[in-house]
Amino acid sequence: MFACGGGGYFCRNMRLLPGAAKTKTFADRFSAIGAESRLRIMQCLIVSPRTVGEIQEEIGIPWSTLSHHLEKLRHEELVTTHREGSFLWYRANMAVLSEMVGFLRADCQSAGDCQPAQ
Repeated sequence: MFACGGGGYFCRNMRLLPGAAKTKTFADRFSAIGAESRLRIMQCLIVSPRTVGEIQEEIGIPWSTLSHHLEKLRHEELVTTHREGSFLWYRANMAVLSEMVGFLRADCQSAGDCQPAQ
């Protein structure tokens, strides 16, 4: 199958979901990063963790809009957060992103339409 990286609770149990539920979960996750602003946020967070202020400065969107996008990404478990003092840090959830790539590869391989990467 595919590696989950950090081995978090959700990651380990993703494999146990029935096919349709698993597909819906991944569809929701891909949809979440389908918006241009959220994709740009993910690109920033893959490079390094950032505070909300740093993300806002880099992306240049209003605070209320950024908050909405971050909540959507957090809800789909694409980002994680932790608090340090008065700062809330956001980080890309690499385990979930790895699962997404694994899902695409597994689905493609089961359909027999994929050729191995060169």
